[in-house]
Amino acid sequence: MRFCFSRINGIAMKKIVRTNFASDPFIAAPTCIAQAIKAARTQANLRVVDAAMLSGVALQTFVDIEAGSAGVSIGKVLQVANAMGVSFFVIPATQRDRVRQQIARIIDAE
Repeated sequence: MRFCFSRINGIAMKKIVRTNFASDPFIAAPTCIAQAIKAARTQANLRVVDAAMLSGVALQTFVDIEAGSAGVSIGKVLQVANAMGVSFFVIPATQRDRVRQQIARIIDAE
């Protein structure tokens, strides 16, 4: 985890460093979900402790989710993803490549 420090009234404050969403929207592992949630949190300029509180989960649960821990329940992961504004879609595997290409075009256009 990267931090930048700045001083406000003589006090060193951690500054949130923005991370990006993955260029490929396919979720192949828990770390893919973790990257999306972290990107949403950092782009919203939220500290981990604040994001956990907003999501209604324990700080350690939020940290585990952002670390890509496979031991967190799918219910908690979806709860945090929804709170952070991260969406998931379910499609048949036969349409995966076509949908990935279409999503990539949408992302590139932004």
